[in-house]
Amino acid sequence: MGGSIKDRVAIIGMGCTKFGERWNASAEDMIVEAAYEAYQDAGIDPKDIDAAWVGTLWGLTGMTAAKPLKLNYIPITRVENGCATGSEAVRNAAYSVAAGINDIVLAVGFEKLKDQGYSGLDLPFTASGGGLSDDAAGVAPTTTAPAMFAVMATKYFERYGLSPEEGKRMLARISYKSHKNGVLNPKAHFQREISIEQAMNAPIISWPLGLFDCCGVSDGAAAAIIVSAEKAKEFRKDPMYLKALQISIGGENRLRDDYDYTHVEEIYQSGIAAYREAEVTRPREEIGMAEVHDCFSITEAVFMEDLQFSPRGKVREDIENGFFDLDGGLPVQPDGGLKCFGHPIGASGIRMLYEMYKQFQGKAGKRQISNPKLGLTSNLGGEPPGCCISTFIVGGKLG
Repeated sequence: MGGSIKDRVAIIGMGCTKFGERWNASAEDMIVEAAYEAYQDAGIDPKDIDAAWVGTLWGLTGMTAAKPLKLNYIPITRVENGCATGSEAVRNAAYSVAAGINDIVLAVGFEKLKDQGYSGLDLPFTASGGGLSDDAAGVAPTTTAPAMFAVMATKYFERYGLSPEEGKRMLARISYKSHKNGVLNPKAHFQREISIEQAMNAPIISWPLGLFDCCGVSDGAAAAIIVSAEKAKEFRKDPMYLKALQISIGGENRLRDDYDYTHVEEIYQSGIAAYREAEVTRPREEIGMAEVHDCFSITEAVFMEDLQFSPRGKVREDIENGFFDLDGGLPVQPDGGLKCFGHPIGASGIRMLYEMYKQFQGKAGKRQISNPKLGLTSNLGGEPPGCCISTFIVGGKLG
């Protein structure tokens, strides 16, 4: 298929630190921890790396990875694309291999947020903090992330006729499911189950979003080793093949007065592009598991509709019927998601792929999905009404 990444590159090694309040580890420590797990997993030596891409919001240059990993005198590129930064590192690394420029490459993403004093309530790119053009800043006043996604939740309730009680219960069921999965993952930041009632009655952050509707602030790092698909079996018998790497960046809705706040067009468009590249025609049936950017519970609900897993306005039925549970028809956040890992910005997109990788290899322990089909990850940067979305599709087999 011309112009497609499908089955041209593969991941042969991955690493992921424990996410959490890593007060006793520096950013460099976590980069080394993730990268060396990936090296060992792939059975390679650091000197085998031809080039590297490092994803971080707060890091400065490629030296961020070169120094701790002692990757001297090879090309290292630092990338950043908001909260989709980790995915961007993988996408760029994969394209270099597909183009035949490099043979063995490293993609690593990390963030050390606890030492930044970042509360998680203020957007990194608000009108007051820079990052927006004057035009965009004029229609995106300084606000908080919970407030922006709370608008999405209240508009969703209104559009689809959910009472406050019904809407809150739908959101609580999402968080309940993620925590139930996160308990099974020793690398997650939060490893405690919650009840639906706890989620519904938790302190409000920005109504209707309560404490358990919001992901935490964490430190963490994750890494991937990428080679061509034809060489992958030289390293291991069970590589993970990349089927689609798509990114959709919008902004049009920032300038519209009729944006509905109940969908994210960039999610929908990136999904369409990814399905086309991976030759998926029935996402709900063909995708076997997914990790999406659940920075807030409402975000996960909207992802399910925008990615065509649930019909518009009907996601509540699938959520409450357990369709997205670990033992459901399409498990979502099998590792606990951002809800249980938190969101060290540069690491999250690669952490999502790490879970897919372990699932395909049958190494996910108590959260193992039986016979997983294709996996999907979708990483959101920014906030509605203008976002950057990276949607990837991966598989354990060629074809």
